[in-house]
Amino acid sequence: MSHTAHIRSHRKPRRSASKIAMRAGVAGGVLSTLAVAGASGSANAAEPVTQTLELPTLTADLSAQVAQSADVTQQAASSYELRAERDAAAAKAAKQAKADLAEAKKKAAEAKKKAEEAERKEAAERAARSAERTTLSASADTGTSSSSDSGTSTSTATDSAAAVVAFAQAQVGKAYVSGATGPSAYDCSGLVQAAFKQVGISLPRVSQDQSTAGTQVGLDSLQPGDILYWGGAGSAYHVGIYVGDGMFVGAQNSSTGVVQKTLDYDPPSGAVRVL
Repeated sequence: MSHTAHIRSHRKPRRSASKIAMRAGVAGGVLSTLAVAGASGSANAAEPVTQTLELPTLTADLSAQVAQSADVTQQAASSYELRAERDAAAAKAAKQAKADLAEAKKKAAEAKKKAEEAERKEAAERAARSAERTTLSASADTGTSSSSDSGTSTSTATDSAAAVVAFAQAQVGKAYVSGATGPSAYDCSGLVQAAFKQVGISLPRVSQDQSTAGTQVGLDSLQPGDILYWGGAGSAYHVGIYVGDGMFVGAQNSSTGVVQKTLDYDPPSGAVRVL
């Protein structure tokens, strides 16, 4: 036995192989876990980085889209505003044009009325002068003087005849319409009836009856206010009014309307005197 055999060795006792393997396995497992966790952490950490890198691009595109949308909206608003202004201007112009047209029609109607009044007055004056000339001529031809009573009667008849003539001449230019009795249109007997109505004389409505409504007179001794007829007495197909100076007024037909013509234009068949 050695003299050192009772002394304990300073060397550490050797570990068994199983313990070494166990510890190696544990260490490997820990390292594997750390590696997986590290990889997972790296992946999770990388994702925000990727998103952070893409955000500026998405934000820039969105800003451009918003700006473009704002421009389109502004253009549409401007277009609507311009259209509204144009519509308002057109409506205002149409309203003004309508007002101007109404004013023009009003002035035209007033001018027409004044012209008709002036024409009627002038026609009455002409008829009065013509009737006066006819009366003086008839007195000169007979060479006789009437009494005061007959003079009064002649004056009244002359005034009535002048009124009939004046009315008839004032209707010249108006339309001929069968069956019409005025005031804008007449047929032949409607005009004669309306003219004598002005002096309070009611004549029959149709030409046949009007041709026998008074005293028959010769065409060579006509006086203003005499009724002219065409056809036979009692069967006349047309009538008119003698206005003096070889002229007559009549509602001839739909083509000519109411006209003033010479007797030669359409020679009558006969005449009757009502006044």
